[in-house]
Amino acid sequence: MLRYRLNTADGSRKENTLPVGLFRDFPSEKAAWREVDRLGLLIRINSEESATRIRFNTLAEYYLKADFGEDAVRPKSVNTIPIVEHYVRDYLIARWGNELASDIGPLEIQRWLKSLHTANGLAWTTVSKIRGIMHRIYKVGILHERIEKNPVEHVETRSQSLYKAVVITPQQTLAILNKLTNSLHYTLVLTCAATALRASEIVSLRWSDILWTDEQIRVSKRWAKGHDGETKTAASNGYVPMHPVLAQYLKEWRAQSPYSKIDDFVFPSLIKDGKVPVRASTFVQDHLRPAAISAGIVLAKGQRFGLHNLRHSLSTWLVNKGKVDPKTVQGILRHSDIRTTMNLYTQDDRDEKQAAQGAFLDAVGLGSRLVQ
Repeated sequence: MLRYRLNTADGSRKENTLPVGLFRDFPSEKAAWREVDRLGLLIRINSEESATRIRFNTLAEYYLKADFGEDAVRPKSVNTIPIVEHYVRDYLIARWGNELASDIGPLEIQRWLKSLHTANGLAWTTVSKIRGIMHRIYKVGILHERIEKNPVEHVETRSQSLYKAVVITPQQTLAILNKLTNSLHYTLVLTCAATALRASEIVSLRWSDILWTDEQIRVSKRWAKGHDGETKTAASNGYVPMHPVLAQYLKEWRAQSPYSKIDDFVFPSLIKDGKVPVRASTFVQDHLRPAAISAGIVLAKGQRFGLHNLRHSLSTWLVNKGKVDPKTVQGILRHSDIRTTMNLYTQDDRDEKQAAQGAFLDAVGLGSRLVQ
């Protein structure tokens, strides 16, 4: 008997057998294989395989179950899951769903990905994410023996983001604070500007996380989809310093807040009776962005500006103006990789670069020469 396994249409593996002959007629394995060739059984199997090979939509749906389920090595956060499902179903399955997964070629994938940018207007960073998810779909398929090769392996895309965060100076931060007359809003922005906490981290804070004696703020969770969730990364779980000045403002706000018990939110939603924290996106739209514009921050139509800009701004100022060691800045931002701190969360400072150039000209001996 010739035993073999085939992928079925639903993605499972099924064992099959075909008769070769009697053992007395084919006493050796070599003789049996010659008979297999003579009968054309391998050609028959390959033909059967072609008719039952797994389609991409089945492979993709299997990935969504396997990579998010108990077999997942890298569990996804509650924020990530709906985004991945959107990319898988609205882009990948919409384009490739009915095609046999093993017949999709690298070049056609690359051309399609390029068209997402040129024809659909997707940013290259988004296209790169879609490429990464498609690569992962095949990788999981290979791991679970649903498919044998990954056509995305050699597909290339650009991944550089054209987004530049609006970075503000400490003076501009003060101007924004002066436009916020509500104590909750004022203290929230000041805390974010001074600690560089992420929006999801700062709204999840309870008063029990404010360690007055230790002069620290504990970061052990983030608010996502209406519940406490794990921090973004393992490195994010830790403590940030709390200067006595910031502590004083937090104490003053606690004295005014109607929700000041140890388990209450530091920045509660007054509309929801303190049962949930203030909604960061609503706060930005209704209060922070208008305050920034009123304070003279120039924003183009549709240009993003929110709590994350305060995180960028602190990082940039500490590195470029505050003369703080990058490793210290990395610790404040709680990045696992210092390259993230230096490449994404700091921006070039023109004055600093000009000063560096001037120092070189001084060393050359031309520092005092000015062009007339």
